[in-house]
Amino acid sequence: MKALLVTREYPPHIYGGAGVVADQLSRALARRMAVEVRCFGPREPRRDGIAVRGYTPWERVGGGKDAPRFVPALETLSIGLAMARDEVDADVVHAHTWYADMGALWISTLYRIPLIVTLHSMEPLRPWKADQLGSGYLLSSWIEKTAVESAHRVIAVSHKMREDILAHFAAAPERVVVIHNGIDPDQFKRTAARDAVDRLGVRPPFVLFVGRITDQKGIFHLLEAAPRLPADVQVVLCASAPDTPEIEERLRRAVQGRPNILWINEMVPVDVVTQLYSHAAVFVCPSVYEPFGLINLEAMACEAPVVASAVGGIVEVVEDGKTGVLVPPAQPEALADAIGRVLANPTLARDMGRAGRKRVEEKFSWASVAERTEQVYADAITEFKRSSGD
Repeated sequence: MKALLVTREYPPHIYGGAGVVADQLSRALARRMAVEVRCFGPREPRRDGIAVRGYTPWERVGGGKDAPRFVPALETLSIGLAMARDEVDADVVHAHTWYADMGALWISTLYRIPLIVTLHSMEPLRPWKADQLGSGYLLSSWIEKTAVESAHRVIAVSHKMREDILAHFAAAPERVVVIHNGIDPDQFKRTAARDAVDRLGVRPPFVLFVGRITDQKGIFHLLEAAPRLPADVQVVLCASAPDTPEIEERLRRAVQGRPNILWINEMVPVDVVTQLYSHAAVFVCPSVYEPFGLINLEAMACEAPVVASAVGGIVEVVEDGKTGVLVPPAQPEALADAIGRVLANPTLARDMGRAGRKRVEEKFSWASVAERTEQVYADAITEFKRSSGD
């Protein structure tokens, strides 16, 4: 069996959880089968035995600073066309995020192989994307809907997401399966090193946020909660990759003149973020929408206690009262209270951190994710051949 993974993000250009999943899943699958990856942006032709092809958009549909906001949606379609143009010798095509969906659907149709779609989030539940794409949001929503309803298998990253898929799309229930994302516990683990923490100006005790600058991640709710925390607590925002220049400027204004807020405006490498996780008094994930919440697994693997919103797949990752504390979303006062309780009880924090590490090791390995994904491929291929008469 050979799998073709189609994704927007892939190393070295990763800015969100979907890119991490595409990277780690391709590596794990490559131990079981031949794997090719087609992604956005120029890439080296091969990496770790995985065939990688990078694609850039058609210049005619692009634009400069004054281009319409819908241009990224058109660029996405142009990349999909180029991906479908190149020869395909895979047995199955697997798309990650709406950016890759249409290209993968064209590949499935043209080369007569089954289409697998993994949803890492859902456009109908992210209306703020209209701020990023303008009317292009209507196009991205149509792309996602068309691909999901055409797919031979749809992978949801949580049970809650499966419910959302069936509620918003006309997808056959028997074709929608749940496979939680995984993590490499050897890559993310507690470390005593703190040179990067010191270099960045982080001082204990600190509360840590890691994520993109977007309303989805609830970063502004955390900033509202911050004044309710003890005066000696630093709030560290490891936040970059803004949805729009406007939201980045909004964050800049929100942190200005607040000495207890440290904004690290970059996507730091793994060795740096593991130091941040390892030395954080509390890791906070205040998302208002989170289909899975891979970031919580990273923090748990580094033995950080977690305070997170009780939304989406987070409730399937964080065990309330055992590996962390779950709170209602978009409620800064409740968020501050939960953070304060963990800060005030170091023994509880330590126990939660250890329990989190144990849960990661037992439930969320990439080897098991790859095994289940391979079975999904096999089922889709068998059904596709039967229905097509091949």
